[in-house]
Amino acid sequence: MAKSTMNMNPSLSIYDNLGGEEVLRKLVEAFYPRVQAHPLLAPLFPEDIYPVMEKQFMFLSQFFGGPSLFSDEYGHPMMRARHLPFPITPERAEAWLSCMQAALEEIGIDDPLKTFIVQRLSGPANHFVNTQF
Repeated sequence: MAKSTMNMNPSLSIYDNLGGEEVLRKLVEAFYPRVQAHPLLAPLFPEDIYPVMEKQFMFLSQFFGGPSLFSDEYGHPMMRARHLPFPITPERAEAWLSCMQAALEEIGIDDPLKTFIVQRLSGPANHFVNTQF
């Protein structure tokens, strides 16, 4: 279970407030079954989701202020460019955020950290929108 977020420390990174690698892995593992089951999101992902999960873990580690695993392995994230081949609609961005919020709840992340994480991810999620259809 995630460490208590009732004592969220604003001087620590999101990564550290979450509880580091172990809790971030739990988050990714709770998130992707939701993505695979979601009718708007499932078509965007390969059947073998494990490489995607590992890249997401590496990216979120870095994005949340932990180790720069993604950049160390793949170079600059350039996330908008990496998402351009996929039709990302506003509805898909919202569905993605909804899946993330549910995954945060599943692993026991409470407010204010849960809300802060979803808000932090909403900028990039909406920035990746590249089509209205």
